[in-house]
Amino acid sequence: MTGMVKDYATVWENCLRTIRKNVNSQSFKTWFEPIKPIRLELSALTIQVPNKFFYEWLEEHYVVLLKRTIRQELGDTGRLEYQILMSPQIETKKIPYSNGLDISSPGGVDTGIIKNPFIIPGIKKLKIDSQLNPSYIFDNFIEGDCNRLARSAGLAVAKKPGGTAFNPLVIFGDVGLGKTHLAQAIGNSILSTLEGKTVLYVSSEKFTNQIIESIKNNAVNDFVNFYQLIDVLIVDDIQFLANKQKTQEIFFHIFNQLHQGGKQIILTSDRPPKDLDGMEERLISRFKWGLSADLQSPDLETRMAILEAKMSQEGLDLPYDVIEFISYNIKNNIRELEGVLISLVAQSTLNRREIDLDLAKEVIKNFVSQMSKEITVDFIQKLVADHFDVPVEKLKSQTRKRGIVIARQLSMYLAKNLTNKSLKAIGENFGGRDHSTVIYSCKAVQDLLDTDMIFKDTVADLEKKIKMSLNEK
Repeated sequence: MTGMVKDYATVWENCLRTIRKNVNSQSFKTWFEPIKPIRLELSALTIQVPNKFFYEWLEEHYVVLLKRTIRQELGDTGRLEYQILMSPQIETKKIPYSNGLDISSPGGVDTGIIKNPFIIPGIKKLKIDSQLNPSYIFDNFIEGDCNRLARSAGLAVAKKPGGTAFNPLVIFGDVGLGKTHLAQAIGNSILSTLEGKTVLYVSSEKFTNQIIESIKNNAVNDFVNFYQLIDVLIVDDIQFLANKQKTQEIFFHIFNQLHQGGKQIILTSDRPPKDLDGMEERLISRFKWGLSADLQSPDLETRMAILEAKMSQEGLDLPYDVIEFISYNIKNNIRELEGVLISLVAQSTLNRREIDLDLAKEVIKNFVSQMSKEITVDFIQKLVADHFDVPVEKLKSQTRKRGIVIARQLSMYLAKNLTNKSLKAIGENFGGRDHSTVIYSCKAVQDLLDTDMIFKDTVADLEKKIKMSLNEK
C-alpha cells in the first residue's frame, strides 16, 4: 500500500474499474453495481452486499478476481470484509468464510418490503398465496400398489415438514399419474393442520420466468429473499430447468438456504434424479439427499377405484360393465380416465343417450389411437401366458409340464372359440402342431369346465378380458 491516504469510496471505485474489464456488462450490473463500500480500516475494505445469497455468489464465482483486485489497491495484506444487508423478516447470522476474506453481518438493517413475484405489481402485501389447487387433497388421491410409497412419504412430510428424512421429497413418474395432485395434497394438508406455515407451489416454468424478470429489473435479491421466506416449497416438473444455467444457479442457492434452515422442499419430475440430463451435478446430488418415490401406472383394481371415487365426487352412477370396460382400455394415464368419464357424461347429456357399454366404446375410440379390430392368436397366447405367469415361448415348446400344458390347451380353446382361424392355422401358432392336437386340447378344456368351477371362472374372466381389451362388439 502506498503512503497516500485513500478513502473507501476511491478504493472501491478503482476496484470496479478493474472488475469491469474482467466480467461482461450484465454480470457487472447484476453482481457489482449493487455493492456499496462502507469503510476502510488499515488494509481492510468493508463492502455491503444485499443478502447472504449475494455473498455466496461472489464467493463461488468471483473470489479470485476480488482478492486480486483488492490487493492491487491495498497491497499484499489487503482484504475485504463483508456486511450483509439483512431483511427484518430474516434472521441475521454470523457466516464463516473459507477463502481468506472476512465477513460480518450486523443486526437487521431494514431494507423495506420484500417484493412478492406472485402478486400484481403495485399491490403491497407480504401475505403469500400458496398457489395450491384446493381440490388436490389426500382424500381423493386413491392409494394402490402403484403409489403407496410416494403417498405414505407424502403423509409423513405433511405431518412434519422439514422434520423427516424425506427432504427433499422427489416424486417422479410419467405424465398423468398424479405427481402434481400428490405434491399439492401435501401442501394443502400442511396449510390445514399446521398454523403459521408458509407453503408455495410453483411450476418450473413460472420459476424460470420470474428469474428472467428479476434479472431484467435488477431485482434478483428481492426474488431470492422472497423464496427464503417459504417454509414448504413445491416445484413442479423440475426437469424443465435442464440446460438453464442461470436458473439452476439461483435455485441451487435457494435450495441450500431452505434446506439448511430446516424448510421442506418437494419436487416433481418425469424421471428419477439420476436421469435428469442437462442438470448440474451439484443439484442432482442434493436431489438425492432425501427420498425419490415413483408413481407407476395403476393396476386394474386401482383404475376402477379411481373411476368410482370420481363418480362419487361428481354424483354419477355408471353401470359396472362400463366402469370395467373403461378401466381395461385406459391403462397408463389417470387424466385420460377422468377425461373418458367427462366425455361420457357430455355425450349422454347432449345426445340424450343412456350411458351404456355401446356409448363407452364410442367414446373410448377418441382416447385410444389404435383399437384392435380382431382377436389374434398371438394376443390370446400373451394374455394366457401372463395369467399363468409363464413365457409365451413355453406354449409353443414341446414341454409336458402340467402347468404349461393347461395354459397351452386353454390358449387353443380360446383361439378356436374367439378367432376365425382354422384348426390347422391355430396348431401352426403352437409350434407347428396339427389340427388333431387342437381338437384334443379343446376337449380337455371342456372336460375341466364341466368339473372344475374355479377353472370355469378363470376361463370366463379371460374371455371377458380379451373381448373388452380389444373393443370387440
